[in-house]
Amino acid sequence: MEEIRNKVAESGLIQLDLGVFNPKVTIHTIDLAEQLWQGLVIKEKDFREWIKLHNWSQYSAGYAIITCSADAIIPTWAYMLVSVELTRVNCNHLVGSQIDLERELIRQKIEQFNFDSLQDQRVIIKGCSDIADPAYAMTELIKRIQADVKSIMYGEPCSTVPVYKRR
Repeated sequence: MEEIRNKVAESGLIQLDLGVFNPKVTIHTIDLAEQLWQGLVIKEKDFREWIKLHNWSQYSAGYAIITCSADAIIPTWAYMLVSVELTRVNCNHLVGSQIDLERELIRQKIEQFNFDSLQDQRVIIKGCSDIADPAYAMTELIKRIQADVKSIMYGEPCSTVPVYKRR
């Protein structure tokens, strides 16, 4: 009887799981809709009072998005005032949605990752990962590794889709 061999392990393929780039952080939402007067506009005096009284330390060394869920025109200075306070407490933040911040965190993790072991290798980017925006993550990953690897495939070792092959 023939010995059972793991042909995937013998193939030299390197599997890369997008999950390693998944930001596992709590993201706070600061919704300026809660500060609108009659759900319509921001009154500068009232807004500045809220800025002064709000507990900004709860966001310390964390992550936050500044958004407005209401259909209202928010003056730029309102976002700036919130940003000043978040910066004071060392909170990473941006104006936008949670997915915008998650994308930025994914991009940063990819940028900081050590890909030396992928040099001249055949890489499979695993298709099933618990990540907020896999298409974005895969695109950022391709931009980072394409120049260094022999080939890039998508999927699992038993069923891959060729994506790139060095000429």
